[in-house]
Amino acid sequence: MTLEEKINADLKTAMLAKDEATVRSLRAVKSAILLAKTSGSETISPEDEIKMLQKLVKQRKESVEIYNQQNRDDLAKTEQEEIAVIEKYLPKQMGEEEIAAELKKIIEQVGAKSPSEMGKVMGAASKYFAGKADNKVVSQLVKQLLGRG
Repeated sequence: MTLEEKINADLKTAMLAKDEATVRSLRAVKSAILLAKTSGSETISPEDEIKMLQKLVKQRKESVEIYNQQNRDDLAKTEQEEIAVIEKYLPKQMGEEEIAAELKKIIEQVGAKSPSEMGKVMGAASKYFAGKADNKVVSQLVKQLLGRG
């Protein structure tokens, strides 16, 4: 079952249950899928689906920050509800300890010794952690690991 089929099925279920937050979130995902399909190929690769979902979550997290700064808790809550629904379709995110352990292996493979070689490590790490970890967290951990070494 493709992501689009799963979203459509879950959207019908949410509509029947009158779950407004889920309906709103799934409609946003469905819209993004349709947009991606019209801008290029007829099918979307699983990697592109993950990137698209991550982008939707990132946009909502940025909105939450802005709404919190402006004391608009009602709008922030709406965005957080959507984040929770969209994240159900993403692979489970790795914890910092797991990321750090894998980064140590990547740093060894690449042979990086100083912070100036961060680009090499990030290139390999971003491919390895695609969809499994937030690049901001990965970047911070690489800085820490290379800074000590």
